[in-house]
Amino acid sequence: MSELIVNTHKHYMKLQAYCCGMVEGKNGKALYEKYRNETDAVTAAETMQLLDYLLQQYSFEAVKNIVGKLINTFYKSLKKQTWEKPAENHFLSYLMLENRGVEKIIDEIRIVVKVLFSQSEKDENELATRLLRLINDLKSYELHYLKKENILFPFIESTFPEYRCLQLMWSFHDDFRKTLRNIEELLGHDHLKKEFLNKELGRLFFVVLPIIFREEQIVYPVAYRAIPESAWQDMLVQAHETGWCYINPPKKSEFNKTEKTIASGTIDLDTGVLKREQIIQLFENLPVDITFVDEEDTVRYFSGGKHRIFPRSNAIIGRKVQNCHPPESVHIVNQIVEVFKNGSKNEANFWINMKGNFIYIRYIALRSSNGEYKGTIEVSQDVTDIRSLEGERRLLSWEE
Repeated sequence: MSELIVNTHKHYMKLQAYCCGMVEGKNGKALYEKYRNETDAVTAAETMQLLDYLLQQYSFEAVKNIVGKLINTFYKSLKKQTWEKPAENHFLSYLMLENRGVEKIIDEIRIVVKVLFSQSEKDENELATRLLRLINDLKSYELHYLKKENILFPFIESTFPEYRCLQLMWSFHDDFRKTLRNIEELLGHDHLKKEFLNKELGRLFFVVLPIIFREEQIVYPVAYRAIPESAWQDMLVQAHETGWCYINPPKKSEFNKTEKTIASGTIDLDTGVLKREQIIQLFENLPVDITFVDEEDTVRYFSGGKHRIFPRSNAIIGRKVQNCHPPESVHIVNQIVEVFKNGSKNEANFWINMKGNFIYIRYIALRSSNGEYKGTIEVSQDVTDIRSLEGERRLLSWEE
């Protein structure tokens, strides 16, 4: 047993040396010949561990720039390794079905592109329109990436220590998003710039298809072995809100939410478990003024003074909302409550100028899962600065 452990360690250290050499720009052919026995036997888990190690030793960009070459070297070994595929109603099986759907769209895009770049300009507009339609179909694949980023990745991070390579995959997701925007913009021009379009389409193919391979031959096998069986059902529940693409989605009635163990002194909010103090801090620091009125028209809560726009005092708690407004405006309150209760409306919006500031006021009906009226929240916000925003700010800046 000890000899096996030593040999396994030596194998991994040689793989590590190969990967470091590649990142550092050493001769790739010489490295491959030297470490071929190791690269031809690399596993999915080792691949994730190696990328995790590299991300701790080198810059993110340096690793991202070389990851394609590394996976290409590992391709044969990863491809020949089989893993026990999950059942049909498993979270991962649905993700893989989405991949089959996007592969069909990519194949269709390839066909249109081949014709587009071989035809005369007289057919250009029709082919560009077909291509744009396919690109719009491809936008739905964003749901696939969102489920990975917000559902699968957190579970992997909690069970597989060497998870940092997931950030690389997330970065490639963003490349996909950027490339789609670029292609859509190019197809929107009256005159098609084929040279630029060809480059962006190449980037699109280079991102989508390699990610699918990395998902199904690296990430999914590792996740399937590492994550407890009980967690996969919870992922399906969470995915219901995000949505699915290119498949018949699992029906909500087909799965049940897993039971959660709630620590003493905390409150289960369904999408999170918080302490009382955390809930208070959350509401106190939201940049809005909130008041909650229950289904009996009784004021039950208002947020603290940090962002309060209208004066409040604890004396209004337990008071009927109609008694909190002057006689001249109480009829508006009653009208809002009435339409909220009968279900004909769900929101009422107002905006006013007050002391030189522009105030946006929203009344929103709260309803149970079966649509039963459960009260109203009033949300008021000073949007003076928001109204003055122009252009974009994508980089961090502390300037006021």
